[in-house]
Amino acid sequence: MTDDRKKDAKWYVVHTYSGHENKVKATLEKMVENRGHIDDIYDIVVPMENYYDKDNPGKVKQRKSYPGYVLINMVVDDDSWYLVRNTRGVTGFVGPGGKPVALTDRELKGLGMVDQIEKKPVDVKAGDRVLIMSGAMRDQVATVQSVDEKTRRLTVFVEMFGRQTGTELDFDQIEKI
Repeated sequence: MTDDRKKDAKWYVVHTYSGHENKVKATLEKMVENRGHIDDIYDIVVPMENYYDKDNPGKVKQRKSYPGYVLINMVVDDDSWYLVRNTRGVTGFVGPGGKPVALTDRELKGLGMVDQIEKKPVDVKAGDRVLIMSGAMRDQVATVQSVDEKTRRLTVFVEMFGRQTGTELDFDQIEKI
């Protein structure tokens, strides 16, 4: 597996028959291994969530977060597309006309796939202006006061009610302007 090729991989959503998500995952993993597509398809995930069983309080169970869908981290080319599209139980890629559309980091966060997002270094320094992407101050423009690469947090000032208010944010919560 080449690191350069893996950098080009993106996350895609595949629609499956409901109840066939785990079968599709297992079949794809076996086909990737047998047909030598380990440099095209890197990860296959059936998103799961924990919940408390109402009949047995205190017992935590798991269920599919999005029944009928599987997420695949892959490089789309003719061969990998054909392999996924023609897997038993797959009805197609999610996208216009069944063409695969890669998920953005924001969409991955919304799906609860934060661990799957590559931690990119943020190129900001004191004095830079950033846009806050999430949290209580969403869509506000802030000025960076300090950056801590180790904890992946930064201190910013936001103008509120006519004066500067300081707050701490994660790198994932901002975009450089």
